Amino acid sequence: MLEVGRMTPLASCPRAILVAIRGIFTDIDETMSTHGQLTAEAYAALGALKKAGLLVVPVTGRPAGWCDHIARFWPVDAVVGENGAFWMWHDAKAGKLRTRFIQSEAERADGKRRLEAVRSEVLRSVPGAGIASDQPYRLADLAIDFCEDVPALPPGDVERIVSIFEKHGAHAKVSSIHVNGWFGDYDKLTTTKAMMAELFGVDLAREAERYAFSGDSPNDSPMFGFFPNAVGVANVCDFADAMPNLPRWVTSARSGAGFVELAEAVIAARQQRTSC
Repeated sequence: MLEVGRMTPLASCPRAILVAIRGIFTDIDETMSTHGQLTAEAYAALGALKKAGLLVVPVTGRPAGWCDHIARFWPVDAVVGENGAFWMWHDAKAGKLRTRFIQSEAERADGKRRLEAVRSEVLRSVPGAGIASDQPYRLADLAIDFCEDVPALPPGDVERIVSIFEKHGAHAKVSSIHVNGWFGDYDKLTTTKAMMAELFGVDLAREAERYAFSGDSPNDSPMFGFFPNAVGVANVCDFADAMPNLPRWVTSARSGAGFVELAEAVIAARQQRTSC
């Protein structure tokens, strides 16, 4: 297990690394958002990154319904949703939203049927747990709320929720607000790699150093382990003991302000390059 001390302040990141970054992948909840709200500054940072010529892709556990909106209206190139169940993008030439699912419709339907048993057991066995308020807009997973719209549950109860998913053979990941579970061999990382190859012609296995991922919680750990220049917003330290992989860099600010800090650092490095 890595220690918090192994993360290096983003302010110490060499300019050459920041200049080389071509794109930013980012979690949303408590990475871009702050206390459940998307600040004007964090949203503006997305637009600034796009204006500076970077590829921008949110990679989130949030549902398909949210991702439809994000892909259509946010200044982003695509969005990976439900912890890797799909990616969405707005096809500007066709003027249409497009979705690429990892599983077939039949596989998704079977998974949702099997998740009903998980839902029932969690609600029966973990008092205080709730079904996430965004569940009606999900197409592939089940999100159990442990602190977003319910009083915060203790860590032991969160671990109990994870164990129930796993007992049923489902994958389970803990975010800053939900435990997300699904049936299928995918996660944020595998789907991001597939999306980049199919949609943008980029082999991330070869180009990982040219992209940064920003996150804050245990479900971001695979991304932290893959990207050499992953960046945690400061609240990543709250979950450090629960993650096998920590980011190389960490911002001084928490949540959305940390995301703004990352965006400003990358943009400033690019501006310095062009002015030289």
